[in-house]
Amino acid sequence: MGEVEEKCRRAKEASGMLAVAGTEQKNMALLAIAGAIRKNSATVLEANKKDLAAAAALPRSVAKRLELDAGKIEAMAAGFEVIAGFPDPVGQVAEKWELKNHLAVSRVRVPLGVLAFIYESRPNVTAESSSLAIKSGNAIVLRGGKEAISTNKALVGIMQKALGASGLPADAVQLIEDTTHEAAAELMRARGYVDVLIPRGGAGLIKAVVENAKVPVIETGAGNCHAFVDESADLGMAEKIILNAKLSSPYVCNALEHVLVHEKVAGKFIPALERKLKENGVEVRGCERAKKIAPGLKLMSEEEQYLEYLDLIIGIKVVRDVREAVDHINKYGTHHSDAIITQNKENATLFAKEVDSCCVYVNASTRFSDGYTLGFGGEVGISTQKLHVRGPIGLRELTITKIVAEGDGQIRE
Repeated sequence: MGEVEEKCRRAKEASGMLAVAGTEQKNMALLAIAGAIRKNSATVLEANKKDLAAAAALPRSVAKRLELDAGKIEAMAAGFEVIAGFPDPVGQVAEKWELKNHLAVSRVRVPLGVLAFIYESRPNVTAESSSLAIKSGNAIVLRGGKEAISTNKALVGIMQKALGASGLPADAVQLIEDTTHEAAAELMRARGYVDVLIPRGGAGLIKAVVENAKVPVIETGAGNCHAFVDESADLGMAEKIILNAKLSSPYVCNALEHVLVHEKVAGKFIPALERKLKENGVEVRGCERAKKIAPGLKLMSEEEQYLEYLDLIIGIKVVRDVREAVDHINKYGTHHSDAIITQNKENATLFAKEVDSCCVYVNASTRFSDGYTLGFGGEVGISTQKLHVRGPIGLRELTITKIVAEGDGQIRE
């Protein structure tokens, strides 16, 4: 039996025990993990240094996602405490009704079972997804990228020891240490062990998982996020939102990648925005109309309008109106997070209703597309698909429901 099958088997066995664990016991385990991460922070940082040294030749965006420091480790630990404080979704009655024959029917939340994660160089995903899995009663099998293997091994070792000491099965958290494509492919085929597979990373990774997996997949889409500046927009507000959405963290899926500007305000707004973006080290590209307004822009190709840059690059396009903005986003976007800056309520309503994305913002930054920020407590990804869940995947979204019918001898006539 190879590593992937063996660790999936262990997770499957542990999932049964975790599914029936009480809320108090799960919370105690989460708090124990938080304390253990703080106590062993030096070990995690040392492992992260090894990964960073090995990843020196990788793109800046990869290194930024990989790098840990004392503040990020404290945030990891605090994340487990936050999840411990959230209501336990397991056992919640989603709805209840009674039939004419007095059979009482309930829809009750239960864990999914075994979650598998295939993701890239983001050690925070190792911690956050594990905390949510434990609280929602699910075992988890992690397969991170080779860039973070030392960091992930350190984190999973810490979590397993704390789980065991808390009376929960240490096998409920597993790490596939084989980072080859063959191991990932085997995990995608682990029917009978894995109940749901969630990929988290770039468009290439997500596409490979969706097209090749034999187990159910929740698709977490890439983030080609847009902001549309309407003719009625407060341009000062628009600039503030765009700068935040691009600069606060350029290497994540909710970062802004493209700006659409109404033609009636383009002449005034684009030069000012270009100047501010360039002052902050952003390479600014534009369509032909935008380049005529601001000649310093690099011409943006048709193909680029589909891109998630994940870098200090942004594209600008001039559009006729809100209708063209909506149509553009639905064609070129990734159904992730898109915003409109406007003072026109009708345009705001049209945009919110017709943009086919899991998160839509009116006069706010796309950077709010985060489970913690939106009040979910945390997330294992942002689902851009339309089955089971759409948007941030938090605790409740890691459960399904079963029907429980209670009677006193009823039979079907």
